[in-house]
Amino acid sequence: MGILGDSLEKAAAANTTRPIPKSAGAQMRFLVKQHKGTKAVAQLLGISQRTVERYVKDQIKRPRKDLAARIEREVRRRWQPKVREKAQRRAAQTGGITIETRARFGFTAAPGTTDDGRIRLITQHLPPAYAARLFDAQSAGATEQRLQNIAAEGLQEIYFKDRGRRADGLLVEFTDIDYVELDF
Repeated sequence: MGILGDSLEKAAAANTTRPIPKSAGAQMRFLVKQHKGTKAVAQLLGISQRTVERYVKDQIKRPRKDLAARIEREVRRRWQPKVREKAQRRAAQTGGITIETRARFGFTAAPGTTDDGRIRLITQHLPPAYAARLFDAQSAGATEQRLQNIAAEGLQEIYFKDRGRRADGLLVEFTDIDYVELDF
């Protein structure tokens, strides 16, 4: 995934009610339970089935750094799916989503105005409609560019156009993203 997709995942994970398992063995047992077997987990992580079995039995306690990161990422992705769905549904229906970003924003506007892009730090709450569009696009497997376009459209309408009260005809480009943090 890209920077915006990863940020959506991180925001969803922040809504969990319990911490993920700490030890490698507990994490591996969780993945085996989720995938209903060691073979699928081995393929997912790119290791042998026997290695997965040894983690499950706590015969191996400390994975190498790259494997530990892959295991933790996969556990976080699958941890408390109902809690995550409930938080996303709440954001998409009533709460909305807050986006904080530092990126280059360029403009296409009326003649006589400057359209030079510049780096801006923006923190803006987007209404539930944009949150719903982001979640729907992410679940449909949209590209990072599509997610960025949805976020840019939301920032364009809410931040730059002030919900249609100014800058009619302004089009915003959202590029050179330094970071994006989402909260819902």
